Order: sequence, then structure tokens, then C-alpha cells
Amino acid sequence: MDSILNKLSVLLKKDTDYHIVRASMVIMFFFFGYQKWFQYEAEVLIPYISNGPLISWMYPVFGVRGASLFLGAAEWTFCALILAGFWNKKLGILGALGSVGTFVATVTIIPFMPDGWADSAGGFPAMVGPVAFLMKDVVLLAVSVYLLKEDVYRQLALSQAPRRA
Repeated sequence: MDSILNKLSVLLKKDTDYHIVRASMVIMFFFFGYQKWFQYEAEVLIPYISNGPLISWMYPVFGVRGASLFLGAAEWTFCALILAGFWNKKLGILGALGSVGTFVATVTIIPFMPDGWADSAGGFPAMVGPVAFLMKDVVLLAVSVYLLKEDVYRQLALSQAPRRA
């Protein structure tokens, strides 16, 4: 067990968790944003966007394809800002704010998703299909809040650090 602990000690290095979380969010936003550029994804999103209390406005404004493109552009913007946060905490803060907004919007779909709870198992909390897919966003929301907190903290520490003459 000691040899395993010694090998895992690399995880204790300063900021390893923070950098892993940031990198994983960049990867996640890149791939999820990429999907939004294609018709198949625009069609897959219909039940989600239609039932989203914070995002259903997109269809009347942009249409089905336009809403998907809008989301793709937003997700790639957050991806770029979170990536830039490795070097610039102010940009990281903007990316994390966008990420928080993204996952607040998707988590709020959960209670409104039709057929999201298995009737055969008594309904709530036996989730199925779309609700099960959206549950990952609860964790992604927490990760986004963590990044936002860390970037705000680090930016405040930078701005309060003594400046060299």
C-alpha cells in the first residue's frame, strides 16, 4: 500500500487538481461544442431545448438549426476562455461564468423533461434516458463553480500582490 501511496503522491503537487479540472472542462466544451455544428445534434437537442425553462426561447429566436449553432458558438467561446484561464485568470473567470450559466440552464431542464422518470419503477427517482444524460450536468455545474471560485481567488491574490517598481 505504501508504494501505491508514494506513486499517488504526484496528485498532491500544488494545483494538480485545479489544472486537471480546467483541462477536462476545455476538452468537454470542445467536443460538446463541436457536435452542435451538425444537423443530427440539432435534432437530438429538440426535447432538451423545448423543455428548458431558461433556453426554450432559442427556438422562436433562432430556429432549430440556429439554436444548435448558437450553443456551439457559446460552448467554443467558453472553451477558449477556460483554456485562456491557464494564463489569464480574468479570462478564466469569464469562461467559468459562462460554464456556470450553461449548466444552470441544463440542470433546470431535469424537472421538466417528459418521460424522464421510469413509470415501471414508480417514477421519481428512477431516471431514464434524457434525465439520466442530464444528471452529469449536476457535477459539471459543481466543477464550474469550483473553477469560478479558484479563478476569482487567484485573480484577487494577483491584484493584491505587491507590485515591483
